[in-house]
Amino acid sequence: MKFLDQAKVYIKSGSGGGGAVSFLREKFVEFGGPDGGNGGRGGDVIAECADGLNTLIDFRYQQHFRAGTGVHGMGKNRTGADGEDIVLRVPVGTQIFEEDQETLIADFTEVGQRIVLLKGGNGGFGNAYFKTSSNQAPRRANPGQEGTEKGIWLRLKLIADAGLVGQPNAGKSTFLSAVSAAKPKIADYPFTTLHPNLGVVRIAEREFVLADIPGLIEGASEGIGIGDRFLGHIERCGVLIHLIDGTNEDVAHTYQAVRHELAAYADVLADKPEIVVLNKVDALPPDELKDKIEALKKVSKADIRQVSGVTGQGVEQVLFDVLAILDADKAAIAEAERKQTEEKWTP
Repeated sequence: MKFLDQAKVYIKSGSGGGGAVSFLREKFVEFGGPDGGNGGRGGDVIAECADGLNTLIDFRYQQHFRAGTGVHGMGKNRTGADGEDIVLRVPVGTQIFEEDQETLIADFTEVGQRIVLLKGGNGGFGNAYFKTSSNQAPRRANPGQEGTEKGIWLRLKLIADAGLVGQPNAGKSTFLSAVSAAKPKIADYPFTTLHPNLGVVRIAEREFVLADIPGLIEGASEGIGIGDRFLGHIERCGVLIHLIDGTNEDVAHTYQAVRHELAAYADVLADKPEIVVLNKVDALPPDELKDKIEALKKVSKADIRQVSGVTGQGVEQVLFDVLAILDADKAAIAEAERKQTEEKWTP
């Protein structure tokens, strides 16, 4: 399945049906009168968060969505049928924006969430509606209300507990394949990963979702390389695993370059908890490994984890670090909710 995380679509709600002008003409009925029914309502355009989807690829092949038009009213006081609603099924993590790409309409984080994007037009009144004591035979009816239309942007941000960041060839895909059942493409050239990958990590009878995004290079925020468009997929992560290729000459500069790109994209990424990991330590002599760890400590001011995605050395410790940070976040959220509840019920 191809991965698509952004799409523009055009939506139009259904127009309402027109009211009918009709009079009862029936044998043996002495007094007839107006009996024109009302028109049916136009269909709504609805967005729904559905299970089993992980890409917006369906919207590459269909960009126009139109709800059904209401049926016109008929004689004998028959109301027209309502137009059929149209439902846009989107994956969890989808955000819907207005055409300006800045005004947020909806943010779907749970399966089953629904929102009406455009309401259908009202049906017009038939002439029976206008009957009064002073106007017993009205010859007028309302047309149905026109539907509305607009363009919207769909943007997918994957929902993962932890995200892998680093420069190309830092070993992110190898790390993901080592800790989960995911099978990302792995090769010895830059930008092997061209779209995000997800894997479910299971450890100590626990599990969490890990996201791997394409590598970041210096100047990615200015469009160099693949750019920074995939960074949106780790905005929802609780923790970042920053992988640095231990075979690089200047690991400190590599670390700072990626941190600069994260900060240039959004402050929310720069402020996220981070686990700094020196990868490919199996390929380094002890003296060189020691020097590079010291250099990384100096610029990151954090404990440096030493791992090898190929041999599995140190991988388990990184996963336990992730669980510890996720548990601390959940505890902080639960405590904040508890205090909020206490303040609400305290007189």
